[in-house]
Amino acid sequence: MTRDLHITGDESADRLLSDDDFALLTGMLLDQQVTMESAFAGPAKLRDRLGRFDASEIARMDPEAFLAAFGEKPAVHRFPGSMATRVQALASVIVDEWGGDAGAIWRQGEPDGPEVLRRLEALPGFGEQKAKIFLALLGKQAGFDGDGWADAAGPYGEPGAKRSVADIVDAASLAEVRATKQAAKAAAKAAKG
Repeated sequence: MTRDLHITGDESADRLLSDDDFALLTGMLLDQQVTMESAFAGPAKLRDRLGRFDASEIARMDPEAFLAAFGEKPAVHRFPGSMATRVQALASVIVDEWGGDAGAIWRQGEPDGPEVLRRLEALPGFGEQKAKIFLALLGKQAGFDGDGWADAAGPYGEPGAKRSVADIVDAASLAEVRATKQAAKAAAKAAKG
């Protein structure tokens, strides 16, 4: 599977996401309560601070040392403590359950879309929505073609949707996704009264 992602607006960060499955998975993990660009740039920040971005090394790192790298200004995430812990937990699962290969989640055993969704939902920090968005990203931009992936991804798998990071291919689509998210937030706020 090859991919050419354009999520962060930073060529080096996008290249890491395009080339490294664990980086892409980590970017998705970080995508909460920060901008998508900031979340998906997180793996590149960590790579620059640690010298490499490697699940095995991150899993083995002393948690305090990892937190120090994670929280270095500018912090990788606005909640460095909890998110550093989640990234290390994710790295540990990738090492312990997937042999250090994050891409095995969607490649090992030629899984279909519902199976990949189940595997993603089992990861630390991945609830149903995050797993569906990541599955859509794999299907729309990373060449994953397991049976039923679009249906398993729910509305995020719809062709032409501008709902999530799965639909960002350039600056214009980023603006469309951002507008869709803002409209959804406004509608939810209005519904609450």
